[in-house]
This record gives sequence, structure tokens and C-alpha cells, in this order.
Amino acid sequence: MAAIVTFAEQREGKLRRPSLETVSEARRLADRLGATVVTVVVGPGAAALAAELASFGADRVHAFEDASTYATETCAGALAAVIAQTTPTAVLVPFTAMGKDLAPRVAARVGAGLVSDCMALTLEDGRLVARRPVYAGKAYATVAWEGEPQMATLRPNVFALGTPDGSRKADVVAGAVEGAPRARVTATHAAEAGNVELTEAQVIVSGGRGLKGPEHFHLVSALGEALGAAVGASRAVVDAGWVEHQMQVGQTGKTVSPTLYIACGISGAIQHLAGMSSSKYIVAINKDPDAPIFKVANYGIVGDVFEVLPRLTEAAKAYFASKG
Repeated sequence: MAAIVTFAEQREGKLRRPSLETVSEARRLADRLGATVVTVVVGPGAAALAAELASFGADRVHAFEDASTYATETCAGALAAVIAQTTPTAVLVPFTAMGKDLAPRVAARVGAGLVSDCMALTLEDGRLVARRPVYAGKAYATVAWEGEPQMATLRPNVFALGTPDGSRKADVVAGAVEGAPRARVTATHAAEAGNVELTEAQVIVSGGRGLKGPEHFHLVSALGEALGAAVGASRAVVDAGWVEHQMQVGQTGKTVSPTLYIACGISGAIQHLAGMSSSKYIVAINKDPDAPIFKVANYGIVGDVFEVLPRLTEAAKAYFASKG
């Protein structure tokens, strides 16, 4: 039977949302192809994650127990081994920092064509067709594969998360990690940038040069806290040293696709738009009515961020307080 292989990322024993989105999309495609969904998960406690992967559509889970947080060679070897064993029709990997590192290595090992940062996958005559952004998001390309496996990375927050079914079960296959990697992550030290990861956030509030200085960035953080949102920034703000690089949204930062993106004092340079234009709803706050950000915004507020942000923050607090 045909198969679709996915790679599932985990962090501290929990599956990341993009991994579940990837399994969900694999399940939808597999149902149309009459195929099975095979998922590879690597790390400590990998087997314990099989039930959740099964609930989102995995038919078989290859669990590679490994003590390290993440090692490129280990994960690439595990995924490549399952691909060689399964000979799948397609291989789907989340387009995250880990996926960007992993997918090209695996594609080279197995001789697969790789299409990165896919925003849609369809089927034509039983084969995948992908839609992905080009020219910094100013256009979209439709891409098809010539051989197999057809390998793709999927942008987070774009593909719908399936409805979990606890009654669905998966076969669990224990995998053995071969050899010792030349380099491995021994520890991670997360900066205090909020509890919500930018690339997985459903709501993001970002600040730009319009805030005039780092002493005013707390206005963005306060709105983010009131909304339970992740906080981001434009490249100009990061380059100026106001916030850390991990908060940068844009072509040279993180690509995000939240349900709601609020741009505060951000003019809308093409490099920034490339990282957030796929957001479902965009709200722009800028005192310049001709700012490029308004061209992509669903809603715009022409006004001073120093007046608008505090009022929005108070309104958000009052709203959520009324909801209990």
C-alpha cells in the first residue's frame, strides 16, 4: 500500500503544533490516495507520543528513543531509514527551524525533490501539486514533482489541524539510532520572550521603528500580554538592539502565519511583509496613511501608536475581564 511519511518534532516530551498540522494534512491526502500515514519521531520518550500522533491520523509510528534534544545526523538518519524501508509516495516535514535543517539533508540522502515552504497541497492524477511563495511573497509558484518520493516542508499555521480521534490507534515500531553524531545539542537556554512561540502563535503583536526607542517597546508587550499573544518586531528594531533577534519577523527572521497579526508602527518593507503576509487578518497601526503596510492590512488605524496602543490594551483587558 502507498504511504506518506511525516516527521514529528517534539520539545520536552510534547509534540509541536506544526507536527500535528503535518500529520493532519498527510491524513487528508492519504484518505484520497488510499495510502497509510507513517510518522517518525525522535527523542526522549518518543514512543509515549504515538497515541497523540495516532489521534491526528498516523497509522504507524516509528519511535526512535534518543537522549539528546536534537541532533541533525540522528534525525536525518532515522527519517532516511524509514523512507528507504517504506518507499513512500510523499514525505512531509514542518517548515520550522528544525525542518529547514533536516529536510534538505534527508532529501539529498534519498534522492528526493524537495519543495520548501508550501502553503497548499493538492492532488492531480494521484500526484502532489504544491503552492509556495516566491520573490519574497510577491507571487506564488505552482510546483509539481517528477520522481518519488515527493518531499515538501509545510508552513506552520497554514494547514488546518485535524480533529483528534482518541479511538484511532497506530502500530508503534521501535527504531534504533545508529552511530554517534559528530555534534548534538546538550542543552537549550530559552530567553524570556513570552510563553508563546512566534511561529506557532495564533495572535502576534509586532512593533517597529514608529515606537521611536526601546523605552517604548513595553507598549507592544503590554498589548501582547493583554491578548495572550506572542510579541514580534521588525528588522529595524532588532538591528537597533531594542529586542533580541528571535523576535524578528520577516524574510531574514521568522515566517509567521497567525490568525491575527497586529503591526504597530511598522511601515511595511517588503522584507517584513514576506514574513507575515500570509496571516489571516492583519491590523496595521501607523500615523502615515501612505505606509505600505496598509496595502496588505485587512484593517487599518491611522494614528499615533503612543495613543492607540494604551487604549487597545485597556479595551482588551476590559473585554477579557468581562468574560471571566
